Amino acid sequence: MIGRFEVLSVATDLSLSPDVVEKDYVLGWILAGIYAHPVLSPGWMFKGGTCLKKCYFETYRFSEDLDFTLASRDHVDSGFLTQAFNEVAAWVYEQTGIQIPADQLRFDVYTNNQQRPNCEGRIYYNGPLGRAGSLPRIKLDLTADELVVLPAVERQVNHPYSDLPEGGIVARCYAYEEVLAEKTRALGERSRPRDLYDVVNLFRHGEFHPAAVTVLDVLRQKCRFKNVAIPTLGALISARDELIGDWEAMLRHQLPVLPPFESFWGELSHFFDWLESGAPPVVLPTAPIAAGEQVFQPFVGQLRREGVRGSSALETIRFAAASRLRVDLDYVSEDGRRSTRRIDPYSLRRTSTGAILLYALRADNGQSRSYRLDRIQGAAMTGESFTPRFVVELTPGTTTARGSTSAALSTASIPPVQRAPSYRTQRRARTRTGPIYVYECPICQKKFRRTTRDAHLNPHKAPGGWPCSGRTGYFVEAKS
Repeated sequence: MIGRFEVLSVATDLSLSPDVVEKDYVLGWILAGIYAHPVLSPGWMFKGGTCLKKCYFETYRFSEDLDFTLASRDHVDSGFLTQAFNEVAAWVYEQTGIQIPADQLRFDVYTNNQQRPNCEGRIYYNGPLGRAGSLPRIKLDLTADELVVLPAVERQVNHPYSDLPEGGIVARCYAYEEVLAEKTRALGERSRPRDLYDVVNLFRHGEFHPAAVTVLDVLRQKCRFKNVAIPTLGALISARDELIGDWEAMLRHQLPVLPPFESFWGELSHFFDWLESGAPPVVLPTAPIAAGEQVFQPFVGQLRREGVRGSSALETIRFAAASRLRVDLDYVSEDGRRSTRRIDPYSLRRTSTGAILLYALRADNGQSRSYRLDRIQGAAMTGESFTPRFVVELTPGTTTARGSTSAALSTASIPPVQRAPSYRTQRRARTRTGPIYVYECPICQKKFRRTTRDAHLNPHKAPGGWPCSGRTGYFVEAKS
């Protein structure tokens, strides 16, 4: 488990509450536990806003829930889920030290409007920040009655923390076109700000090149299955005032800076034109590139782990670019003068000498500028929108780097998916600081090691292999 200092450091970099960052960290490991579980992994498909943040876009709104579509209705059962997540909790604890108390797992099965069983789960945890009192929680939304049109895909989970396991973390999730269709259906059905935010962002990220005909076909099937009308811009206009009223309340806590509502609402007409006509969206030109440079698309977590100077400001810059917001750059020039420059950010470049440059346009006169990443002292998002003149290339992707020469150079992007080692045999070496507390089960005498003074025992088996009912241990010793 990472330390408290790392959570606070990331929270400072992203201008977010430490609680939000800690939850994002724990979400990653719960996803790892689900993927590693031999029964859950094959039939659970990750979806929703958290899927976009963790599996598609490093720079995105933070979310609080885990949404899954389950292939088997047999899994929508509180007894089955309690047992399965007892095992997930034990696995996560073994890998990281994150505590998920088994006695606080909650799974409430209910019948939806179509008279089919759904489930809302609550997972309480004690992570790097530590808690004295009530624990924070993660909500699980589980359904087995969604129509899934496209095959699920396996994608690497973005986990920008120092304990990223070898081979990364993987999740089975909805295909990109399916996510966009699902979000469009949700926008038309419930008209929530986060759905508007997601649809526009999915549409803006052209590097995935979803085909409009595919998205529209999936959308039609989903709307037919739900017995709802296919969303149109005209139908959404009546919900505009409601969206404006809820924009800040429903999104502000998930974003470093809340972008203006109009910058997202105004994009909807372009989205529906593309969706309904099937014509490819207007493609902006790529920004000019100097000799010896290449577009560079690393993950922020990668740069942070490598100690690259200026990387702490990069997440802010990327988020601003994705939201089409201008940035106030705190910058030290070559002669040592420090000043603030307001810019429109577009891309990172790596030079032939290894320097990393931020390519941008000055907000006051539109002139192009390059800023060395190691001279950026800080970055602050403004509430001022800009209309891109070039393709924004700040999102890590799987495309080949664009350079000024004919040689194709690979970007630092999503590594290839690797299946996790066996659920029962994978063990992760962890660097520990501080004492280890040893507790013994009073029934079977099995010993448990803890990084904190916690007498709670996870479900376990006695040395002879039979299930032990011991749930509270007694303190034996503390080892340094």
